[in-house]
Amino acid sequence: MKKIIKPEKKEWSEILKRPTQSFESIEETVISIFSDIKRNGDDGVLRYSSIFDGVELTNFFVSKEEITAAENMISDDLKEAIKIAKQHIEKFHIAQKTSKVVVETVEGVVCWQEKRPIQKVGLYIPGGTAPLFSSVLMLAVPAKIAGCKEIILATPPTKKGKINPAILYAANLCGITKILKVGGIQAIASLTFGTETIPQVYKIFGPGNQYVTAAKQLATKYGVAIDMPAGPSELLVVADETANASFVASDLLSQAEHGIDSQVILVSTSKTKLEAIENEIEKQILNLSRKKIAEKAIENSKLIYLETKETALELINEYGPEHFIICTNDNDFYIDGVQNAGSVFIGNYTPESAGDYASGTNHTLPTNGYSKAYSGVNLDSFLKAITFQKISKKGIQNIGNTIELMAEAEGLDAHKNAVTLRLNSLK
Repeated sequence: MKKIIKPEKKEWSEILKRPTQSFESIEETVISIFSDIKRNGDDGVLRYSSIFDGVELTNFFVSKEEITAAENMISDDLKEAIKIAKQHIEKFHIAQKTSKVVVETVEGVVCWQEKRPIQKVGLYIPGGTAPLFSSVLMLAVPAKIAGCKEIILATPPTKKGKINPAILYAANLCGITKILKVGGIQAIASLTFGTETIPQVYKIFGPGNQYVTAAKQLATKYGVAIDMPAGPSELLVVADETANASFVASDLLSQAEHGIDSQVILVSTSKTKLEAIENEIEKQILNLSRKKIAEKAIENSKLIYLETKETALELINEYGPEHFIICTNDNDFYIDGVQNAGSVFIGNYTPESAGDYASGTNHTLPTNGYSKAYSGVNLDSFLKAITFQKISKKGIQNIGNTIELMAEAEGLDAHKNAVTLRLNSLK
C-alpha cells in the first residue's frame, strides 16, 4: 500500500481516485452488446454467454430438479448459517415498513401517500471468482417483503451450465424460482429489453464488475431503473492509537480479496498505529487463499496519515466510502460528522464482514463516491411512493383562488379555468 503523510488538500482528489475504468472506456463494448441483444433476443444472449462464460446453454432457466438437487450439495451447517442470516436481514428490513401518511393541508383538502411494490424486478448476483449467495439474501428478502410480483434472479453459470448450489439454496429459501443462467452485460441487456424467453423488468438490482455497472447505467437510457451504480468493492478505515492493528488489517484485506479492482484506504491520526497495521497486512496476506487478488487490490490502496481528526473527517467525506469502519477513542465524533458513506461499522468488534453476511443491514451499497447522493439498497428501493388527494366543495373554495392566481401568472389559462368552472358551479 502506498503510504502518504499529511497530504495537502489540493492533492486529495488525485490521492482518492478509484482504480476503475471510466464508463467511456468500456461504453462501446456495452452499447454493442445491448444493440445486438435488443435486435436478436435469445440468439444474442446465447452467443455472448458462449463468448464470455464459455457455456453453450440449452435452457436459460434453472430447472426445479436443479434447485432440489442443490439442497443436498451444501452442508447442513451452511444451510443453517444462511437461514440465520436471512432471519436477521428480514428483521431489519421488516422494521423499515412505514404506514400511510395522511394530512389535511387545509379544511377540505386531504393529501396522502401510500407505497406500492415495483411489480417486476431483476436481481443480479455475481458468480465469477466468488459466487455471492449472500447477495441473494440481500436482494430477495426485501423484494419479497415489499411484495414485488415478478422477481427474476440472474447469475453467471459455470462452463457446464451449472449455478453454485448455495446460490440456488438461498434463492429457493427466499421463494425465488425464476433463476436465469446468464451473467455479465448480456444478463443486464436481456432484463432491460426482454427476449423471447426472458421477461423484461422495471428495475435492476445488484452489484457487479465494471462491465455490469456500465450495463446497468446504460439500461437507464432504455427506461429501466437501477438501484445505484454499484461497482467494485471499497473500504475506508479510520483508526487512532486505540485501534487493534490486527483487526483493522483483517478488515482491509477482507475487502481487498473481493477483486483486483477493489480499493481499501486506511486513514490514521497515529503514525505508530499506521505502521503497525501495515505490518499486520504484510503478515496476514501471506495466508489468504485469494492472496494474488488481494495483492493486486492492495496496489490500488493507500495508508494516509493526518494530524487531526477534523482533517481526517473532511477527507473521509470527500472520498465517500462504500464501507466505513471507525476504530477510535472518539467514535461519536465520526458518527455525528460523517455525511457520505454507504454503511458504517463502529468499534473494534464490528467487522465489515458482519454487514456483508449476517448482522441484518444490506450489503448492496453505492461505490465510487456515489454515497454522496445514493443510499444503499433498503426496503424502499423495491417500493414506489404514490400520492393521493381528495378535495371537497369546501376544499376547492379554500384553495381555488390561490390556484387561479398562480396559473394566471404562469400563463396557463386552462389550468385556471379547471378551477374557475368548479368555483362558479358552487355559487
